Amino acid sequence: MTHPFHPLFGEEFEFLKRRKSWGADHVFFYNHEGQLVSLPAEWTDVVPPDPFVVISGGRSPFHIDDHPRLGLWLDTSAQTPRETVDEILSRRSEASVDDAL
Repeated sequence: MTHPFHPLFGEEFEFLKRRKSWGADHVFFYNHEGQLVSLPAEWTDVVPPDPFVVISGGRSPFHIDDHPRLGLWLDTSAQTPRETVDEILSRRSEASVDDAL
């Protein structure tokens, strides 16, 4: 079980079958009590993890409140998109240094 909020997180079970159930991809296995159980396949290691989630490691260079500002800057600025992104990132790193002081 790989879903971090599931009570069985970290436990291993013997894989029985993978199939569509009610239009969703599920895996089937027997739990510790011998009952047949099905869970969404993406909650297990049967489905490889999303590459973006793996690479970002839960981090993102932009916070959600940066997106509207980024859009406005891109629409109104004479800067290239790369210059705008670099400016935002430099402001964020300056703020991080100021926060640490």
